[in-house]
Formats: sequence, C-alpha cells, structure tokens
Amino acid sequence: SPKPGPYVKEMNDAATFYTNRVLKDYKNSDTRHVDWVKSYLNIWSELQAYIKEHHTTGLTWSKTGPVASSMSMRSVLTSGSCLSPPPPPPPPPGPPPILDTETAKDEGTASRSALFAQLNQGEAITKGLRHVSDDQKTHKNPSLRAQGPPVRSPTKSHTPSPTSPKNSPQQNHAPVLELEGKKWRVEYQEDKNDLVINNTELKQVAYIFKCNKSTLQIKGKINSITIDNCKKFGLVFDNVVGIVEVINSRDIQIQVMGKVPTISINKTEGCHIYLSEESLDCEIVSAKSSEMNILIPQDGDYKEFPVPEQFKTAWDGSKLVTEPAEIVG
Repeated sequence: SPKPGPYVKEMNDAATFYTNRVLKDYKNSDTRHVDWVKSYLNIWSELQAYIKEHHTTGLTWSKTGPVASSMSMRSVLTSGSCLSPPPPPPPPPGPPPILDTETAKDEGTASRSALFAQLNQGEAITKGLRHVSDDQKTHKNPSLRAQGPPVRSPTKSHTPSPTSPKNSPQQNHAPVLELEGKKWRVEYQEDKNDLVINNTELKQVAYIFKCNKSTLQIKGKINSITIDNCKKFGLVFDNVVGIVEVINSRDIQIQVMGKVPTISINKTEGCHIYLSEESLDCEIVSAKSSEMNILIPQDGDYKEFPVPEQFKTAWDGSKLVTEPAEIVG
C-alpha cells in the first residue's frame, strides 16, 4: 500500500512540477535540458506500463518457472557476451585481538580492595600526613610566595576555553520573481526599481522576502501581500481583498491606488502608508513597531498623521481602559 502503479504515477506528477520549471528556463536556450526532461519523464511512463502488465498488485514470482540456483545464475552470467563473471569475494577479516580479561579483572579487583582499605581507616588515615610548620606555610611567610608562581593542582584539568566560532560569510542568493502555484515569490531583489507583477488573479498572493532598496508594482486585484525582512522597500498596488502585512522590516513605503481593508505592521521600524480616496476606511493594526505614518490625500496633496506608539492604561473600576498617549511636540 499504495499499489505500485498509482504510486509511480504520483512520482511522475511530482517530477512534472520541477521539470516544467526546467522547460521554462531552457526551452529556447538549450535543447539538451529539454531532451533530458522528456527522457526522464518517459522512464516513469514506461515503468507504469510495465507494472500494469506484469506486477499490478506488487512484485510476483512465477510458480511454474524453473528454480533459480547458484549454478544456473553463474551460467547465465557467463553465457552473455557482454557480461563478465562476478569478482571473487573479499578475503575474510583477521581474527579479533585477544583480550586478557582475567588479568584485567584481577588488577581491577586489587586496586578496588586497596582503595576500600584506605577508606576504612577512619580517623587513622591522617596519621600518614606530614606536619608543616609556620615558616613553611605560604600564607604566613610572604618570602615563599615571591619565589615562584603557584603550582596547579594535578586533580583539576585545565582545558583551553573553546574559541568563539567565526561568522560564516554571507551567502549571495539569486534574485527571484516568479509565480509558484498561487504564490508570487519576490525574493533577494537588490537596487531594482522597475519590478512589476502583471496579470494577477483574485486567488493569488504575493510574498516579498529580503528585498532591499527596491520598488515593486502589483497591477490588478490580488488576495494578500506580505513584506518580510525587507529594507528601504517601496510597494505600489491596485487592490487587495484580504490583508497587507509588513513584518520584521525597516524603511517601508506603501502606496494604495485602489482599495485594501486591512494593513498590519509588526516589528517594523519606519513605515509610511499612502492611502487613496477609496481606501480611507482601511484599518491599520500595529504591534512592536515605530515611526509609522499614514498619509491621507487632501486638496490634491497628502497630509501626514503619525500612528501612536505610546499608550496609557487605567482601571475604570470594572476593566482596563487603554488610550493612546498624547505626543507632546
């Protein structure tokens, strides 16, 4: 379970997702990749046809055929013109080393007996200690301390502290702007101010990741947009039916040309949102963010309004009441 035929078909479908990308990139540039994709997919198709003919429910063996033996297999291998006999088997490993377990056991027993004999002496164990006079004690005789550095105790191991690992060099990723299923992926774009997404559909979403000093325009109507880990990034879009999210970013500018119901800002420093006349009912939800400004169109220009970052909470007798603190200019 599952049966081999449907399982091979699932592998064929899974491979098609990636081979289509190969065909898209090399269809007009390198026919070797196109031929390879066709040959690779043909393997799955031929395998599925073979399974359907010979092994529909799994691997089966003939009940009436000849019994395989080592001699018959050897004759088959040697009879073929292009097949060579199998190589000889490797030599057997040498004998394992002989351990003198009895000697080791006797030595361990003797050492443990000596240890317990010393511990059982009780107070008499201190009789073997030598008396040290005051003139031989370093804490009472400063001249002894000046003779040399103290000797480290042999019972403590002094291992060097592990060095801090060096920072690995930053990897350079190839920029991405492509439609993957229903998701538009815009990733690792640097200093690109002409990025455009056309022909959008209502079921599609856009995910923008680690784009710096770039600007993207999304035309048409789209479900949602997410900006994640971006710096100095500008976004211009027509209509969003869901939400626009800004996460872990810095110096973001967003301009709404049509409508958007909700814009969410989280863990972001610096976010300027230019609303249109149609999107004045948009709700702005923010958390752990600073330097947020909403620009409202008025008399052919934009008027800037800061989003509160500081709040005041008080108990009114039955519940907590939170209000934005007034910004003193």
